[in-house]
Amino acid sequence: MGIRYVKRLNIYCRQQVSVYNTGGIQELQRFQEHFSEYRIVVYGGLDCRVIIFDGQVTSEKRINLLYDDVNRHYHVIANLTGAMVKRYVCKGCNKGGRTGVMHKCLETCNDCMFIPPCVYSHVRIPCESCNRTFRCQSCFDKHKTNKLKGKTVCEQKKNCANCGILLYPEQKHECFKPF
Repeated sequence: MGIRYVKRLNIYCRQQVSVYNTGGIQELQRFQEHFSEYRIVVYGGLDCRVIIFDGQVTSEKRINLLYDDVNRHYHVIANLTGAMVKRYVCKGCNKGGRTGVMHKCLETCNDCMFIPPCVYSHVRIPCESCNRTFRCQSCFDKHKTNKLKGKTVCEQKKNCANCGILLYPEQKHECFKPF
């Protein structure tokens, strides 16, 4: 974090936090407690697998930081997918991949791709546009509005009308034939 940003954080925090002398996990936890509307995630390198700190706050707003252990400095990551050289980085589990549509995660609803996962109801709600069923009415509504890379989940994640198999965008589909 830049000096100006750290000073601003120190002014706003109820408890003074010193990050000038190798601010660590305890200091990050204090920042997370104070800035509860943000999820603070600190990466240990330019790889999604090395996570030093994850605030585990269910919020769409995030502060992504990269820790430089040589200079003992935190850098703000403005573009997470660009920094990690991934097409997609899951906001729930912080894992990267080629596409978010096929990503499966415990932190994300596999139906509407929303964080946190939707609660199951006793009746699955069908969608005629994508030939899929959803956990509850709010899950159905979210899949029509939640966007991944500019398109809604309904536009990207579809099942075949004949055989019900999930269609992969980059592969040719033939009903009842495994690829």
